[in-house]
Amino acid sequence: MINEQQTLLSSLALTDLPKEKVIVILGPTASGKTALAVQIAKELDAEIISADSRQVYRRMDIGTGKDLSEYQNISYHLINICEPGEKYHLGQFIEDFQQVYQSLLHKKKRIILCGGTGLYLQSIIQGTKYAQIPSQAGFKESLYQLDRNELLDQLANYQKPDDLYIDLSTKKRIIRGIEILEWLKHNPMTTTCSENLNCIVIGINPDVATRRHKISKRLHQRLQEGLIEEVQSLLAGGISHEELHYYGLEYKYVSKYILGQLNYEEFYRKLETEIHRYAKRQMTYFRKMEKDGIKINWIV
Repeated sequence: MINEQQTLLSSLALTDLPKEKVIVILGPTASGKTALAVQIAKELDAEIISADSRQVYRRMDIGTGKDLSEYQNISYHLINICEPGEKYHLGQFIEDFQQVYQSLLHKKKRIILCGGTGLYLQSIIQGTKYAQIPSQAGFKESLYQLDRNELLDQLANYQKPDDLYIDLSTKKRIIRGIEILEWLKHNPMTTTCSENLNCIVIGINPDVATRRHKISKRLHQRLQEGLIEEVQSLLAGGISHEELHYYGLEYKYVSKYILGQLNYEEFYRKLETEIHRYAKRQMTYFRKMEKDGIKINWIV
């Protein structure tokens, strides 16, 4: 397996790429993206920009899978840049990415963009004229009280541009879609797409059995490392149970366990199942990226 990875990576001739060409590494959760990014960064003297919608938050380390020790002495960016309780969105990520990207280009450093948040990755690779539509204070918060079906009903009330893709995989992304459509209803769209990123994209796609094994093993490790204690610390710091649900599956289900809505066995089983489903949704999004014209060089 490792030899197959090395053969494919060698065939891509990464060392021969011009310095301004970004190496993008993507894959589902627990697939080994960070380890591969660090390996390549060492070989090329590169720095890593994270494309993960949750690793931006400080003190949310175990539940977001930061694994900062894996970076060793490699410089990384867009990790630990926000406080828990803040709402970080795609437009902010694009702005932050561009600042780091331009800085690294100025330093003549090679750049690796690594992560599993497909929407973030695609928006950087292909550019999108809708991504930087601003958030409206209080608007999204009012929608979080609605369930998924209510949100979809509300979404159907808007006229959607043909070139706007709305990800329906999570409540958070449906709400962002509604926010964009609400903004477009009152504002003419004058922003054009940014240029495509000069990049080569490498995807890690372990077989399903391997992926499931890695996910289950990592969940067990995270619990041993103190996932529940991390959530308790966030609650003690003023983050509400409702807010925890915004930050992903691990925080949502630990919250339910702490509240007594699930016993430990139920909590573990449901969380494990949902993470497997999440990984499947990630792969579905990456396949969509391919259909949208992004060439992904897959390795296992």
